[in-house]
Amino acid sequence: MSSKIYPIGIQNFEKIRNDGYFYIDKTALMYQMVKTGSYYFLSRPRRFGKSLLISTLEAYFQGKKELFTGLAVEKLEKDWIKYPVLHIDLNTEKYDTPESLENKLNGVLVEWEKKYGAEPSEKSLATRFEGIIKRTCRQEGQRVAILVDEYDKPMLQAIGNEELQKSFRNTLKAFYGALKSQDGCIKFAMLTGVTKFSKVSVFSDLNNLDDISMWNEYIEICGVSEREIHENLEAELHEFADARRTTYEKLCTELKECYDGYHFTHNSIGMYNPFSLLNAFKRKEFGNYWFETGTPTYLVKLLKKHHYDLERMAHEETDAQVLNSIDSESTNPIPVIYQSGYLTIKGYDERFGIYRLGFPNREVEEGFIRFLLPFYANVNKVEYPFEIQKFVREVEAGDYSSFFRRLQSFFADTTYEVIREQELHYENVLFIVFKLVGFYTKVEYHTNNGRIDLILQTDKFIYIMEFKLNGTAEEALQQINDKRYALPFEADGRKLFKIGINFSEKTRNIEKWVVES
Repeated sequence: MSSKIYPIGIQNFEKIRNDGYFYIDKTALMYQMVKTGSYYFLSRPRRFGKSLLISTLEAYFQGKKELFTGLAVEKLEKDWIKYPVLHIDLNTEKYDTPESLENKLNGVLVEWEKKYGAEPSEKSLATRFEGIIKRTCRQEGQRVAILVDEYDKPMLQAIGNEELQKSFRNTLKAFYGALKSQDGCIKFAMLTGVTKFSKVSVFSDLNNLDDISMWNEYIEICGVSEREIHENLEAELHEFADARRTTYEKLCTELKECYDGYHFTHNSIGMYNPFSLLNAFKRKEFGNYWFETGTPTYLVKLLKKHHYDLERMAHEETDAQVLNSIDSESTNPIPVIYQSGYLTIKGYDERFGIYRLGFPNREVEEGFIRFLLPFYANVNKVEYPFEIQKFVREVEAGDYSSFFRRLQSFFADTTYEVIREQELHYENVLFIVFKLVGFYTKVEYHTNNGRIDLILQTDKFIYIMEFKLNGTAEEALQQINDKRYALPFEADGRKLFKIGINFSEKTRNIEKWVVES
């Protein structure tokens, strides 16, 4: 049996090393970063190892050589000079008022001022920070390392509240501006976060930052690669396979499908989500670990606010400028969804510089679609897993009438706001339902000019459905026959149902379905 202790939820490098937790060595990349630049920014999804990277940098700059015994940097670093470190962690606060951010920053500054002193002339948060950097450098006789973890937490929490976002943006812009004004006193600075806010935002004064979020050479600095799994967890892979009563090859494939697939630039290797991966190894069970630790309500608000067509999400296209930055006043939800880790890079058209996006893996796709359902359909969060189960059982039993009656209940009590985007609302609800059913059966879903055609296959049945958003059920069925949608299945032994369905604008629901078998 493996004796590894997995550091799940532990983000302190010193604790990991002193208490014997499992650690994948990232110190060679850290050393390369420190020796080849001074100011860095890294964007990665939550629970991807950003806080541990910041903590590792802190121990390194504090000269704690003993913590790095046996790691790559032990042989690379010859001097182990001790530098003063100013570490800001914005992850631990709820930012719901302008004062909440000011109080957090003030608390950090007060602690430093106790150690390094203060000047009466330094009134604002920014001038106090500048003064602290200057005095720290002078008193310690070394330039300062500044490490900011989750720099964007206030901005993220204020998405949808433009006034609060503006307040946070102005506060942080001035505060982080101290990094540029005190350049001569700074040895190294790194900011991490989920997103990158741009244009007139917090980074407009920090044009000296190297944004390594899409640099191929730093892809492995957070997360876990396939290579790292096999170098560090080979014995545990075999144990995991034995516990699951499956083969080593099948287990590796399932791990990849569930947790791999994050691509942070167009030609990079895929990265595994470390939080989910380590949880799976610890419990020897597959689960939606990453998704269950945070509910992206702000993303759903963005999608609904901007009337986003959910079907586009699986094959969205955009360019690097959009992916790399979020204008806090933007109407495009895609950069936030990408940077938050719910979409990733799936392909790249080099000629036009266009990225194709999609879900990184099964955990994220299934978790996100499941999460969306109660926000779009007339079903609560407690009931919806059972509803999906009933949908699947009904189609597996050939009970299409119960299936459509259940679907009708999902459209009941549609609000007035939705009516104005009626067609898109129908499409989004159907997309979510059939996407969820598709995790257990085979579904092909297409939308085109006010209609939806869909093929759903189970072991015993094939359903060919045509949904008319403006028309009749009979016209929908006629279209199935005219377009010969059933042709590919003529030699198939399963029972075939051709079903035409129409929505009524008057009742705002499925009005009728007609079936031919």
